[in-house]
Amino acid sequence: MRQLSMNLNRAVLRIGVPAYRHFGGQSSRGETGNMIRKVNREDIPECVRVIRRSHQTVADQFGFTEENAPRYVAFATDENRLVWQMEQEHRLMFLDEENGVIRGYYSLLLKPDGECELSNLSVLPEYRHHGIGAELFGHAVGTAREQHCSVMCWSIVEENTLLRKWYERNGAVHTGTEKYDFFPFTCGYMKIQL
Repeated sequence: MRQLSMNLNRAVLRIGVPAYRHFGGQSSRGETGNMIRKVNREDIPECVRVIRRSHQTVADQFGFTEENAPRYVAFATDENRLVWQMEQEHRLMFLDEENGVIRGYYSLLLKPDGECELSNLSVLPEYRHHGIGAELFGHAVGTAREQHCSVMCWSIVEENTLLRKWYERNGAVHTGTEKYDFFPFTCGYMKIQL
């Protein structure tokens, strides 16, 4: 567990993200000059747009459609779902913003067993490859630690090997796969010890 944590610190520092800054639910300025802050209810429509557009690129790459994958995040995310996650599940939700433009998003679902679930880590296509995803991921790890989580888990499209390798470079471990009838892809599961 300690080795994974040290590897993540090295990986995050290697890609230029300050490894576990103290966030405390506050806003923080990233290395790229962006602002990562908590999502307000009035941000939800724009967060939905960011999530859907971000995940649409994966849908296009792998041939997912609303007909063959209606539960896939690019098609299933709407304002009602995010409001429910905010108000009923009490997810911690954060966005990346620069000059009033929301460019990225993620949420954390805290579980009673010391785990938390990372969901919908998203960066708009036109803002990718500038370290925003790494900053959001580093922020998620820091936030999870502040919430006294011992492990952070999430799922990916297993066939998206580039994304899996990106997470592994950032200290994550692949824990297995599951095939569901309602998805035309395999779900891959990842985690990181905190």
